[in-house]
Amino acid sequence: MRARGRFPLWLGLPALAAAYVLLVLGSSAWLKGRRVDLTQDQLYTLSPGTRRILDGLKQPLDLTLYFSDRASRSLPQLRAYHQRVVDMLDEMARDAHGRIHLSQVDPLAFSEDEDRATAAGLTPVRGEGNGEAIFFGLAGRNPADGRTASIPFFLPAKEPFLEYDLAKLIHDLDIAHKPRVAIFSELPIWGGADASGQDQPPWTVLQQLRQLFDVQRLDASSLAKIDGGIDVLVLIQPRALSDADVHAIDRYVQAGGRLLAFVDPDSEVDGGLSSDLPKLFRAWGIAFDPGRVLLDRARALTVQSPLTGTPVRHPAVLGLSDGELNRHDPVTAALSVIDVSTAGYFGLLPDTATRLEPLIQSTTEAMSVSADTVRNTADPSSLYEGYKPDGEHYAIAVRVLGKLGSAFPGEAGADGAHPARDAQVLLVADTDLLSDRLWVQATPSLDQTLMSPFANNGDFFVNAIDDLSGPSDLIAIRGRAVAERRFTRVDAMRRSADEKFKAKQLELQAELADTEQRLAALRNAVHGQARSAAQKAALEQFTQRKLAIRGELRAVQRQLDADIEHLSMQLKFLDILAMPILLTLIALLYGGVRLRRRRTRQGWR
Repeated sequence: MRARGRFPLWLGLPALAAAYVLLVLGSSAWLKGRRVDLTQDQLYTLSPGTRRILDGLKQPLDLTLYFSDRASRSLPQLRAYHQRVVDMLDEMARDAHGRIHLSQVDPLAFSEDEDRATAAGLTPVRGEGNGEAIFFGLAGRNPADGRTASIPFFLPAKEPFLEYDLAKLIHDLDIAHKPRVAIFSELPIWGGADASGQDQPPWTVLQQLRQLFDVQRLDASSLAKIDGGIDVLVLIQPRALSDADVHAIDRYVQAGGRLLAFVDPDSEVDGGLSSDLPKLFRAWGIAFDPGRVLLDRARALTVQSPLTGTPVRHPAVLGLSDGELNRHDPVTAALSVIDVSTAGYFGLLPDTATRLEPLIQSTTEAMSVSADTVRNTADPSSLYEGYKPDGEHYAIAVRVLGKLGSAFPGEAGADGAHPARDAQVLLVADTDLLSDRLWVQATPSLDQTLMSPFANNGDFFVNAIDDLSGPSDLIAIRGRAVAERRFTRVDAMRRSADEKFKAKQLELQAELADTEQRLAALRNAVHGQARSAAQKAALEQFTQRKLAIRGELRAVQRQLDADIEHLSMQLKFLDILAMPILLTLIALLYGGVRLRRRRTRQGWR
């Protein structure tokens, strides 16, 4: 009986081993290219926008991936990234239903493949050690019209942009004509020489825009002659427009034109000047005060104080995310963070039929102050004095809904050529968000400068124009490229501690001023005499109190660090120990159950 009981065990072990090998080999073949994406934002899964681009391809496309397999054997990180590129391209080719023809080539040195890769615009890098050229890029071609596009080199630092870069290349090859965008700007977005004579490149938002659209520059002479063939009109910091300019903008909007306007109560890039469209806003029923700036202590970002040089949270420089971004609008649905600085806000005038749908708004911890208060403040921490939240959301960027009245009703009604139509207008109460300093960091890489975004400001700009120019599924992809994921719980803990810190700091400053006044009064009372006992006592009392408050400030900071460290230890425990412990307990429990059953069977026998 016992021998017969052991025989199936010895026979089952080889069978289990063979089944395991077959399972591994079979899964490698059947599940090739499949993966499980457990990231919060599904960053390693094709977005719905990419799938719609692939479903809507009008004609077949040829894609050729050039990768120097032999020359890159000593670069495991690059080879791992290459495998991810291959997996994503394979998935795109499968979802394109045969309209993408993908091929892979290893361009050996001095071969025709190497010449073709160079002719396609690919840029090799020199490998370490032997200095052999390494190609890692993608060449695309539309066989119907011969148009080509390429990704010169897949930089590992741009891995978060992989899906967007691939989808954009496919999109560019598929469309025949880019939408026309006309931009009028009082800011130096076009680049050129600065005040010191140094040549500056165009702003990054403009460089991104030019990749997708046919961009036209308007100036004071051409704004009044807006071409009807323009798909989107963009106004950035419009100041002191002439009546002819305003009239042309009004006619364009009344005729169904699409408008994106950036105004600002305090444009830091423009030396603190404000901008407004008062005549148009009044006609449209929109309230905008160019003399008011928005503060929001709940979303204040840390800057360096120009007065003390120490880090301080600036309530006029905001990082807006989550509940402050409209998740039901395609412009902001996929975005994570928008940074603004000294922004204004929009409202509605009484008795207006116009409606506003906020795209970006403040928290209920916000309040408004005069723009002069912010401009004349040397230390941002002083903006917290007398801070009183209004308890309402302020709309920083809005979509205008409804029919817009004309700023020149007599002329429009006289010829009847421009009846009011449903608005296609987006308004933003900040121009600084377009500047590089608020959303990208420049990093030299190889022979180029890599602009790494830490906020979605550029995505917001392109998305807004893309939405106005017509539907484009690239909107669903752009916002996924931001690598920075802010720790919201840690930020909340820092804000709480900072509020305590500021309260103590203000208390110290108030007590310091009061004590200095008392000491000055004592000195004047006994001028020319030796310091009195009262003076000495007051000085000693102030010194002791000052040291005590400084100790309390340090205690608040230590408590903040302790809370964050405690949270960090909890996360490390969950990530490193909790899961292995759980699996070990499950295995022990399963083993105990198996052992009990085996002993029960042996006892029965």
